[in-house]
Amino acid sequence: MTSDFQGLIEPGSLDEQLLNQIDASRLPRHIAVIMDGNGRWAKRRLLPRVAGHRAGIEAVRVTVDTCARLGIKALTLYAFSVENWKRPPFEIEALMTFLKEYLRKELDNIHRNNIRFQTIGRINELDETVHFELRAAMNKTAGNTGMILNVALNYGGRVEMVDAFRLLLQRCLHEGIPPESITEADIEHYLYTAGLPDPDLLIRTSGEMRISNFLLWQIAYSEIYVTDVLWPDFRRPDLFAAVINYQKRDRRYGGLSENPQREVVIAS
Repeated sequence: MTSDFQGLIEPGSLDEQLLNQIDASRLPRHIAVIMDGNGRWAKRRLLPRVAGHRAGIEAVRVTVDTCARLGIKALTLYAFSVENWKRPPFEIEALMTFLKEYLRKELDNIHRNNIRFQTIGRINELDETVHFELRAAMNKTAGNTGMILNVALNYGGRVEMVDAFRLLLQRCLHEGIPPESITEADIEHYLYTAGLPDPDLLIRTSGEMRISNFLLWQIAYSEIYVTDVLWPDFRRPDLFAAVINYQKRDRRYGGLSENPQREVVIAS
């Protein structure tokens, strides 16, 4: 695995120490990230909130690059929620501008690294100029077979389920499918993330202990990792630390451990 970071990590550095702790055979297939803390990062520096959003672009670049080099199959970034429309218009405009700038600057690199760009959310409600950049990125990378970079835009977990249920209901009415025959797989087929594995690891920056209406169906059994690091400061060692923490978890999915400890029997 180290060869994938050749020239990026200095021998003996913290990065290398952390990387050497990662078990390449037990990587999360899908990592989802709630990128939080841009506003607080800016406030601490007496800067406007939009400065925090711009600073967060580098964290996105590093996270995408690191996940691809690690061999993560899918990365989903929570970029803009349906609730974010409540923010001041100038901040929304700045967020969309930064998104377009990121795609223009990074698209060639994303394509060169065999990454496939996708989006989830009510994309049709976004401005046409944003649509243009998103379509260009999806079209250019459609044939790529490496990591899937999934960006959640105008996204909400509840809205996603409403949209899925509407489509499923239409199918049931059209085909005469009885409600009692509906399965979880039927619902998953109509989620925005259809075809993707559920996130194994959910990372939230800035220390907030909230899900924030993100992938509500998909994270049913995700391992959640919260770091106090604000998103603009999130870098490769922070991602390595999250993966190492994930690999120490005992994932039981409601069952028993694969490596159960000796049971303790309490006599009555």
